[in-house]
Amino acid sequence: MSYETINPSLAAGFATARREALAKSSTSPAAHSRPNSVPRWRRLLGAIVARYGLVLTFLAFWQVASTVGWVNAAVFPPLDVILSALWDGIAGGALLDDIAISLQRSGIAFAAAVAVGIPLGLFMGQVRLVEQALDPVLQLFRQTSALALYPVFILLLGLGETSKVFVIFWATLFPILLSTIGGVKEVDRKLIEMARTYGAGSLAVFRRVVLPASVPAIFVGLRLSATTALLLLIAAEMIGANKGIGFQVMNAQYNFQIPLMFASILLLALLGLAANALLVLIQRNLCRWSAPNA
Repeated sequence: MSYETINPSLAAGFATARREALAKSSTSPAAHSRPNSVPRWRRLLGAIVARYGLVLTFLAFWQVASTVGWVNAAVFPPLDVILSALWDGIAGGALLDDIAISLQRSGIAFAAAVAVGIPLGLFMGQVRLVEQALDPVLQLFRQTSALALYPVFILLLGLGETSKVFVIFWATLFPILLSTIGGVKEVDRKLIEMARTYGAGSLAVFRRVVLPASVPAIFVGLRLSATTALLLLIAAEMIGANKGIGFQVMNAQYNFQIPLMFASILLLALLGLAANALLVLIQRNLCRWSAPNA
């Protein structure tokens, strides 16, 4: 028996006091001013500093150290000189052809790695016998550096575009393949059993359960491969190439055009950040269910 039944007047008094307390807390100036006491621009600035403060501090130190002579400006030019060289190269068209050629090489290799790695990974992740047969070979090739195999690719495919694209493809294939296999193997078996209990066939289980649950792991491999593609691009374009951002890095270093060299390196970093941001955006749109609190 509750106290409302025993003493109705006491219950009414408690209810009235509770309503007055809630009304007083909601109408008090402190309750309204506390959440909005910090301006929005200050909160945004604080978030930017918390996330990028260390990077901004490093860039500011580089600018000051190079300007005042703490470091050799011929080796580490100021950031404004590097940005000026980057702008002149893009505005003058000198870097535009290099950007287009580099994106074409890495894009073809990355697309081929996706077309081969994801279907093969999905198949190997579900057929244990195939995985056991191919896993030793994959582990052997994965542990062999693509740069170590680059002379072999040159001997087989020549110094043209084919060898450059193939070495990037070789390096980007394994992160996608292994992430896909791992994503398929980590699917909750209870979900598969539940789908089969409700009468779903093998194709329906794959399409409705296995594939959606593997997408986050697949995107991890895609992001790693996108970074690897740009890293291998530099090495591929440093040997037997006369165009490309990697070629510009080596050519500027040989001619002691240090600002242009750093500008090309910065351009590669920006392309890598753009590729990663694009993949993250696609992943968020496709996998909203996997990160509800993001």
